[in-house]
Amino acid sequence: MNSSIKHNFQVYFFTIFCGLCCNSYAQHPVHEIEVTKHVADTAKQRDLIDIGKKILKLETTNTVDSTGKKVYFSFLPFSQNVPGGGQALITTTTAGFYLGDRKTTNMSRMTFTPYTNFGRRFGLPIRSYVWLEDNTWVIDGDIRLLKYPIETWGVGREYRNDDHIMMDYTYLRVYQHALKRICDGLFLGGGYNLDYWMNIRGQENMPLSDFTSYPHGTGEQDYIISSGFSVNMIYDTRGNSINPWAGNYANIRIRTNPKFMGSDQNWSSLFVETRRYHRFTRDHNKQNMLAIRNFLWTVFNSPAPFLDLPTLGGDTYNSSGRGFPLNRFRGKSLYYAEAEYRRDLTSNGLFGFVAFVNANTVSGPQSSFFRTWNVGTGAGARIKFNKNSGTNIAIDYGISRDFRGLHLSLGEVF
Repeated sequence: MNSSIKHNFQVYFFTIFCGLCCNSYAQHPVHEIEVTKHVADTAKQRDLIDIGKKILKLETTNTVDSTGKKVYFSFLPFSQNVPGGGQALITTTTAGFYLGDRKTTNMSRMTFTPYTNFGRRFGLPIRSYVWLEDNTWVIDGDIRLLKYPIETWGVGREYRNDDHIMMDYTYLRVYQHALKRICDGLFLGGGYNLDYWMNIRGQENMPLSDFTSYPHGTGEQDYIISSGFSVNMIYDTRGNSINPWAGNYANIRIRTNPKFMGSDQNWSSLFVETRRYHRFTRDHNKQNMLAIRNFLWTVFNSPAPFLDLPTLGGDTYNSSGRGFPLNRFRGKSLYYAEAEYRRDLTSNGLFGFVAFVNANTVSGPQSSFFRTWNVGTGAGARIKFNKNSGTNIAIDYGISRDFRGLHLSLGEVF
């Protein structure tokens, strides 16, 4: 790693350290965890479930089970353009629930987002973020089985937006991490990580190795396996990951993939993410917030396979890079930053809006890390689906220099 990249990493980690220290000093941890809980009294709020009950003239109640044993489901079917072109039917189901008394246990989250075009394309992703009773453990999972063609632009900014080739593959991901509480908000642990790329096929005459000029995982083999373990740290005072009301979040994952665990190559990676949710009002029934996040993802100089390189939109919920095509930028190191302003439009919280801007920098040909930037921006609408879990229908429209597109999801993007 050259001296300039080392200097950039040092600045990045120093900024993270100072930010966490300042936040910890400025707010007592117990108080912060207490105020970031999602409001249980939702009598003044309205959601689509309330409207449905009113239309169907069903009996309603404003009381909430104090033990928090209920499961709050949200469901959204829609058709959308998908990577590689064409339309697919997507159904998103989000469940918010408590595994203990809500006074001492954060809301857990599970998201299931199957999609298909009733042809060669399908996806079965399940993501989970589960808090055990009294927040003693947090279990973080990401399991996917995907089959679809997708564009690739090589490494860095090697090619323009229109200069891409198509790839087709079947992909199995199994990430499962368990972390134990060390002190208020801080969890340490580890887990297993598997990326298994199967039936890899290029849909152009040009071989992937010639197109990317990248030597690892671009040969004629039709499968790639990366299997390894990770050491994880999470600092989380949000209370509700579906719709954070305030607080801070940090995630550090150091992953190694040795050959003795089945990997094709010995390689390692580092993922570091921080988020801050700053409210401009003390009224917990009104949304007026600035949310900020950034992450650094790098494989250092290890021989990571091409498909396992850090890529825009490759995070757990594919939420980074609104305004860019999925996987538009890929390289050995990727840094991403985003800010989003969130505000209610109605006093009952049924409708709201967001405005966002993001930027990324990636290492590679025609791209200088931390010096060459790609910027996207946009705005979106929010419709409250389930007030008890805080789940919104998020409809965002993002643009960048060479692309524009719609992004739909259940729950906030981050």
